[in-house]
Amino acid sequence: MIDVFRNWFQRYFSDPQVVILAVLLVAGFGIVIFFGDILLPLLISIVVAYLLEAIVLKLQARGMRRTPAAILVFLLFVAVVGISLLVLIPLLSEQVVQFLQELPRMIKRTQQALMSLPELYPQIITEEQIRNMMAAVAAELATWSQTILSLSIASLQRVLTWAVYLILIAILVFFFLKDKDRIIQWLSRFFPRERALVSQVWREMDLQIGNYVRGKIVEILIVGVVSWLVFALMGLDYAVLLGLLVGLSVLVPYVGATVVTLPVALVAFFQWGWTEEFFYLLLAYGIIQALDGNVLVPLLFSEAVNLHPVAIIIAIIVFGGLWGFWGVFFAIPLATLVKAVLNAWPAGGEQAPTTDRD
Repeated sequence: MIDVFRNWFQRYFSDPQVVILAVLLVAGFGIVIFFGDILLPLLISIVVAYLLEAIVLKLQARGMRRTPAAILVFLLFVAVVGISLLVLIPLLSEQVVQFLQELPRMIKRTQQALMSLPELYPQIITEEQIRNMMAAVAAELATWSQTILSLSIASLQRVLTWAVYLILIAILVFFFLKDKDRIIQWLSRFFPRERALVSQVWREMDLQIGNYVRGKIVEILIVGVVSWLVFALMGLDYAVLLGLLVGLSVLVPYVGATVVTLPVALVAFFQWGWTEEFFYLLLAYGIIQALDGNVLVPLLFSEAVNLHPVAIIIAIIVFGGLWGFWGVFFAIPLATLVKAVLNAWPAGGEQAPTTDRD
C-alpha cells in the first residue's frame, strides 16, 4: 500500500511546478474557508476591481492613461451603485412591509382552501391531516417570527458595520484599479520564478471568469428589470420584489427559475384566483424564462463554459455550502477553475511547461 501511494505521489507530484500549483490552491481555498468572514470586504473589493478592470483596459486602449481611466470608471461605478440603492431600497422596503401586512390574509385564504379539500376528496385527505399540517405551518411561522425579531434587534449594529465596510470596499476598489501594476509587481516577489503551470491555469481562467461574471451581472439586470416591468404593467402586486427574485434566480442554473416560479404563481393566485389574469401572468413569466434561456444566455455567453449540468449542480451544492451566496454566485467559475487545473495538471510521466518566466 505504501509503495502504491509513493508511486502515485512521484507520478503526479514530482514536478516542482505541480507542487507550487497545489500549494497555491490549498492556501487560497484555506484562506477563504477559514478567514472568509474576516476578509469579506477585501474579497469583495478584489472581485469588483477585477470586473471593472475590463472597462479600464478599454479606456487605456483608446489612449487614456491608467490613473484617469481608473478614476473615471470608479466614479461611474459609485454613481450607478448609489443611484440604484437610493431608488431600489425604498421600493423594496415598501413592498416587503405590504407583503408582511397581507400575509395573515393569505394564510387565512389558504386555510379556507385547504379545509374544503376533505369535502371534495374525502378518500385522499382528512380534516385531521389538514389540521396537523396547519399546526406545523403555524409553528414554522412562529419560528420565523422569532428569527425576524432577533435579526431586527441586531440590525442596527449590522447596518453600522456594513456602512463602514462599504466605505472600506470603495477605497480598496479605487486603489486596486489605480495601482494594479504596482500591487501585482509587489506580490510577484513572493512567488517562485518558475510558475508556468500556474500561469497556464490563470490564462485559461482569465478568459472565462471575467466574461462569465460580467455576463451574469448583465443577465441579472436584464431579466430582473424586464420581469419588474412586465409584472408592473400587468398590475401584479409586489412587482419590484418579485422582479428582483426573478433576476437573482438566474444565479442558480436549472434550479433558480423553478424555485422562483412558486412565489410568482402564489402572489398571482392570491391576487386574481383562477382567472384569465392569472394565466396571462404565468404565460408572460414563461416567455421571459424562454427568452432568457434561448436568446439572452447564448448572446451573453457565446464562449460558454463547457460543463455538464451534473457538474454545475454539484458545484452549486459544494461551493454554496461552503460560502453561501458568494459560493453560489461563483459556483460555475470555481468549477471552471477545477476543470482548468485538471486540464493543465501533467499526466503521469509528463512534464509541466517551463518556458514561461513571469
